[in-house]
Amino acid sequence: MLHSNKGKKEKKLKSKNMKKIIFSMLALFAGGFAMTSCQDQLDIEQKGVVDIDAFYETDADVEKALAAAYENFNGNTMGRAMGPGIYTPAKVLANHPGDDICYGSEYYGDHEFGGSVNEFRFLHTPEAIIYHYKGLYLSIYADNLVIEQFQDLSTPMRKQAVAEARILRAYNYLLLVNYWGTPPFVDHVLTASETPTNSDADGAPENAPKTQQDYYKWIANECLAVAGDLPERKSPEDKDGAYRVTKGFAYALAGKALMFAEDFAGAKDALKKVIDSGKYALVPGDQFMDQFHIQGDGSPEKVFEVNIRYNANAGEYNSGSGWGWNQHSTWMESNSFQIRSDKFKKPPLQAYTGSVQGWGSIGLPEWYGQAFFENDGKDSKRLRATMCHIDDLIYGETGIELIDTYYGKLAEMTHDEKVKNDKIGIKPGRRGHYGQSFWIPIKHVIRAGDAEEEGGSFGSGHRLNNIIIMRYAEVLLNYAECCCRTNDAASAKTYVNMIQERAGSKTVSSTVDLETVKKEKAWELWFEGCRYQDLMRWSKLGDSDTFTKEGMEHLKGQGKHVPNLCDKLSESPNEVEANWEDLVWENGSEANSRFFIIHTHDAMDAHYEVGWQEKHRLFPYPQTLLDNNPALHQQKGWE
Repeated sequence: MLHSNKGKKEKKLKSKNMKKIIFSMLALFAGGFAMTSCQDQLDIEQKGVVDIDAFYETDADVEKALAAAYENFNGNTMGRAMGPGIYTPAKVLANHPGDDICYGSEYYGDHEFGGSVNEFRFLHTPEAIIYHYKGLYLSIYADNLVIEQFQDLSTPMRKQAVAEARILRAYNYLLLVNYWGTPPFVDHVLTASETPTNSDADGAPENAPKTQQDYYKWIANECLAVAGDLPERKSPEDKDGAYRVTKGFAYALAGKALMFAEDFAGAKDALKKVIDSGKYALVPGDQFMDQFHIQGDGSPEKVFEVNIRYNANAGEYNSGSGWGWNQHSTWMESNSFQIRSDKFKKPPLQAYTGSVQGWGSIGLPEWYGQAFFENDGKDSKRLRATMCHIDDLIYGETGIELIDTYYGKLAEMTHDEKVKNDKIGIKPGRRGHYGQSFWIPIKHVIRAGDAEEEGGSFGSGHRLNNIIIMRYAEVLLNYAECCCRTNDAASAKTYVNMIQERAGSKTVSSTVDLETVKKEKAWELWFEGCRYQDLMRWSKLGDSDTFTKEGMEHLKGQGKHVPNLCDKLSESPNEVEANWEDLVWENGSEANSRFFIIHTHDAMDAHYEVGWQEKHRLFPYPQTLLDNNPALHQQKGWE
């Protein structure tokens, strides 16, 4: 864990120390093989090694160890080091279960990494859950190395490094606690004899948080305890201040954890420190879309983001095949999370994305697109940066700057001429475009410039814009929610109005209540890892607002009513494959519409149980972990 590249380790632990680490970590996330049969093979003295006790001595060693912690956070927490090439497990678990996403693909059964999670038909071993769980603890291991080995805080570098590692670890635990409730509490490098168990179980460390709420408080206390040892962003223009852990991120994370712990007054205090610092600002509305592309890296709105940079050295151990791109990008996720290109007669996003083809694993539910549109209006910069209507996409009338010259004179045609043009639109096929409604998501779609860096390979879909961990807009909306929960509606209105006005929304609220804040969070933070976690929290609080109740009903219905987008110039409803229901025309009737939706329930037809149930409030522990670590107990409802 002290190295950045396989086969290029500058420093290695002795084999006895490596063996200790390997076996203690296997107890935490073993992958299904017998440990005893391999033990003798590990008793091989390594050559050219540095003893662990001789490594952690200088400030230069501190910097290397901290760099390894960031590298692990990049790859294992937010990236795709722990997972297959076509998606990042962190994004799948953070977003796919939400009621604001549809599982889409070429057809039902494709991209099951997202489909099983979105439709709540997973068992104990969906791969995204396995990979993310393992990745979070691998990242925590690297954090614990820094924290444990540099307990002597005699230099400013040591003090800052330990503080940064504690914040990275705290964020890892926020995800673990949101998803698993009371996961094993590992605040040190494990020994070979330790078998981690659930933090609320017999045998857990005495200092382990015993409830989910205790865990949130522990996370907040970690952040507040070391905030004073962290560097501060110099100004909103300080890009480097967005690429590493700072005081602002520590307070933002503490505020979020306290909000989840239902300490709304404490959350307000922490979040207000971020606001009052003057180090962050909302960008203008015409730059909103840039926040999710390389042009927005390090912007005034970024509180913390993973800095994606090409690592040329990483290719050395893979025969020069560009592994550095694969490790330091989301790689084929660019294909996976874009609408299915080959479903269209001419791929409408191709001019925007360059040569990257879409495979269609993300769609928008009808309720979300329509509600967002009714709230924001067609001129909203936020709406145009998040999604577009199928009409706009096909006819080249969207806010995205497409080069709509597929047939030379498309841009010169009238709208009526475009509507009747059978050279554009959706191809005939199996139920049209699976998992897509009339609203097409674009916020997360790669832009051509996202892959531009020396030595890059755009055609491979290597995406190099940074991965957002915390954006200032989320800080403001979290603060507004806490204000509403502490009878401070006037302050909530101030910050909600800032978000609405920047968005260019037609809705600028004259009064703000909790439901108003929740709606703004839904529109502003789509596909930023907030919606599902918020729904679980709000429903647990017993909030009686309509928006929360409807959200939970949406979750219970996922997989039971999947939209399939079709084009009547390619096939009429009578020509679409059978076993569908609920035909919907885009403008209310066939006479006024070109596109229509049918609804299917293929997972149910395949005898899967679908839709959210109470047991889904927490994810199950992967079965491979339980098989190899009897001390770990399965979640209630998943036994």
